[in-house]
Amino acid sequence: MKRLLIDTWRWLDDRFGISALIGPSLKHLVPQDARWWYVFGSATMLAFIVQVATGVALAFSYASSSSQAYETLQFITNEAPFGSFLRGMHYFGASAMVLMVGAHMAQTFLFGSYKFPREMNWTTGVLLLGFTLVMGFTGQLLRWDQTAAWSVVVAAEQAGRVPLIGNFLAQFILGGTTIGGATLSRFFAIHVFIMPALMFVFIGIHLMLVLRHGIAEPPTAGKEVDPKTYRHEYEELMQKTGHPFWPDGAWRDFVFGTGLIIVIALLAYFVGPPVLDKPPDPSILHADPRPDWYLLWYFALLALIPRELEGYVMILGPVLIGILLLAAPILNNRGERAPSRRPWSIAVVLLSVIMIGSLWIVGANSPWSPNFDPPPLTEKVIGASSGPVFEGARVFQAKGCLNCHLISGDGGRRGPDLTYIGDTLSQGDIIIRIVNGGVNMPAYGNSIKPDELEQLTAFLQSRKRPMPAGLETTHR
Repeated sequence: MKRLLIDTWRWLDDRFGISALIGPSLKHLVPQDARWWYVFGSATMLAFIVQVATGVALAFSYASSSSQAYETLQFITNEAPFGSFLRGMHYFGASAMVLMVGAHMAQTFLFGSYKFPREMNWTTGVLLLGFTLVMGFTGQLLRWDQTAAWSVVVAAEQAGRVPLIGNFLAQFILGGTTIGGATLSRFFAIHVFIMPALMFVFIGIHLMLVLRHGIAEPPTAGKEVDPKTYRHEYEELMQKTGHPFWPDGAWRDFVFGTGLIIVIALLAYFVGPPVLDKPPDPSILHADPRPDWYLLWYFALLALIPRELEGYVMILGPVLIGILLLAAPILNNRGERAPSRRPWSIAVVLLSVIMIGSLWIVGANSPWSPNFDPPPLTEKVIGASSGPVFEGARVFQAKGCLNCHLISGDGGRRGPDLTYIGDTLSQGDIIIRIVNGGVNMPAYGNSIKPDELEQLTAFLQSRKRPMPAGLETTHR
């Protein structure tokens, strides 16, 4: 049997040239001290392979049709053999991929591995980070529930604020002027075909660059990168202390990668895939519009900043971050690599982790999204048990105003607090705002009856600060 396997391998190797193809990759020399800090790159690629494998398996049952997508996901989750497990693997595999690419970039930045001659290694890595986030975002819509629909509306709104081409970008994302079947088909094509194809190409380029320039040796304080001498010094180092990637360097990648797959599988089995929200319905806004956790920090940032700055942050924030990442090897491609001699690099990584982590926690616990199940206002809060003010309070809840606005601590926090709106706006101002809408407030002119408008205005006008007891007596 052993002889048969050997002969078969030799025949295949002779016909396909497998050893000649992958042999140099496995035998290329790596630094002797490249240890556990260097496992994140291969772990990222392994997580991508998990995504491809589970994505192909899910695609056998998934229908990218607005009338069938939700039902097919329910079938996959509840009835198909291993369907729930595969969805869980795909979901947690995406999370693992984002974590690993983030850790890989942080390690590369801290070790100064983006410096000469590996500038293009860093550039392709930044692009792969962007592709990973796009894959995660487009994959969220394929769940085709209310939360998914909200996420795309937010993306279209963000794109629509880009000067000159904003309208084109928004319609490109939506596949038209509104979210629908064309949106789902477009996101399916991007998620399943375009992004994976781009990632395969750039992963291939990235690996080719790694083989060309070698794996950067661990930095040594006082040893600077000089483009004139670095290549010669690196070759000498590899000849003296380097060892082949296989098997001397690969076993750590194997151990860490195996552990990563086991963790993904355990989470998929015991935690399971994300729960599907209600099917998308453009007539209602019953969803909690939060992206998956790796984009949640950006959601929190937009919720925290003043509204007048939202547009600038939406447009300029991602662009500025991308430019800074791409410019790193251009601005600083020589000199010290050791983190101890580059304390600012440690500060950048730590501050980024603290900022993203803090915003993630705030975003996960935030009350900024509309509150779709607020309890009815009590008679004590309304200040009446009948009449126009009482009826206006009922209209206030029926029209969904209480979902986004607070009244004496009850309701949502996405919009302004209206507890004392009667002290701020006159009757005419209130009517204009209700009829015409506001910055993020829909216009109710075509959906509210005259008597409802009168009652709602009466209720809002009654929302005033109580007078102190002494002043109340004086006015009487």
